[in-house]
Amino acid sequence: MGRISDILLDWYAREGRDLPWRRTRDPYRIWLSEVILQQTRVAQGLAYYERFTARFPDIASLAAAPEDEVLKLWQGLGYYSRARNLLAAAREVMERFGGVFPRSLEEVRSLRGVGDYTAAAICSAAYDTPCAVVDGNVYRVLSRLFDLDLPIDSISGRRAFAELARAELDPSAPGRYNQAIMDFGALQCTPSSPRCEACPLADCCLSLAAGTVAGRPVKQGRTRVRDRWFHYLHITSGDQTLLCRREGRDIWQGLYEFPLIETPAPADLPDLVGDPRLIGLLGDAPWHLLRSTTLPVHQLSHQRLHARVYRIETPTLTPMAAAMAVRTPTLGDYAVPRLLERYLTSPEAI
Repeated sequence: MGRISDILLDWYAREGRDLPWRRTRDPYRIWLSEVILQQTRVAQGLAYYERFTARFPDIASLAAAPEDEVLKLWQGLGYYSRARNLLAAAREVMERFGGVFPRSLEEVRSLRGVGDYTAAAICSAAYDTPCAVVDGNVYRVLSRLFDLDLPIDSISGRRAFAELARAELDPSAPGRYNQAIMDFGALQCTPSSPRCEACPLADCCLSLAAGTVAGRPVKQGRTRVRDRWFHYLHITSGDQTLLCRREGRDIWQGLYEFPLIETPAPADLPDLVGDPRLIGLLGDAPWHLLRSTTLPVHQLSHQRLHARVYRIETPTLTPMAAAMAVRTPTLGDYAVPRLLERYLTSPEAI
C-alpha cells in the first residue's frame, strides 16, 4: 500500500486538477459536486456547480427551493433523478438533522440518492473518514495495476475491488488519496491511449508487464439498448403553447414537454390523425401543419430515442388543450429535456 499511495499522492500534488470543491471542507458543496459529476464530465459539470452554489449557497436554501426551479437549473445535465434526489436529501437534512449535514458514513449513506461511493467521497473529503471510493476511474487503475480480470459489473467483482480499494487507501490522507487515484484514472490511466510511457507506476503495473492494459477493466456484457419513437405535437394558438409535465417512473420525470404520442415503430403524421390524444387536443377546429422536424437521434444509457416534432397552429383550443396551455414567451421558464431544449433554440421552433 505504502509505495503506490506515496506515488499517487506525489503525482496528485503535481498534476491534480484545481477544482472549487477541492478547496473546501464544506460537506454540502462536496456532496453537490459529487452528485453533479455522476454521469457528467468535469468540464461540463463545473459550470453547473458554480450556478448551483451561486443560487443555493447552503443546504437550507436548496431545501427551500421548488422542484421546478431545481430541475430548470439542472437542465442539460440529464439523469434528472439526481436533481430530484438532491432536493429530497437536502430536505431530509433539514428535517432529520436540524439543517446540519451528518458526519457519520452511515447517516450520510442514509440520505436519498446517496450510495456507497458518494458517501465515501463526502466523508473522506470533508471529515477525513478513512473510507475508499470506487468509481470508474478507480476500477480502471486498480484492474490495470493488479492485472485483474474480474468483471467490474459482477457482484463478486465489485466486492473484490471494494476490498482492494480499502487495502490501498492511505488512512493518513484518505480525502487526498481518493482524489488522487480518481484524477490519475481521468488524466493518466485513461480508458483509451493511457500514458503508460510516462506513468510513475509503470514499473509496478502488472497489466503493462503482461500486455493486457487495453483489456482492463473487464465487463461481463452490455445492456441491450431499446429503441423508442416519440412524436411531439408543438401546438400553438395565438400566444399560447401546449406544454405538459412528465409523470410516472419513465425518463425525464418532472420535466416539461409538448404533448407526446409514442408509437411502437416509426410512424408519420397520417398514422397519428386518428389517435384519440391528437383528436382530444385539436378537436374539430381547422388546424394547420407548418412543418415536421426530425430531431437527431438522442442516445440515453439504455435507450435510443427517435423523435419528430410536428409544428401545428390552431385557431382555438379544446378544453383538454386549454388545460395544458402556457404563454409562449414563458417557455424558457420550464425545465425541458435536452432533446427539446435544442429544438426550441432552432429556427424550426418558430
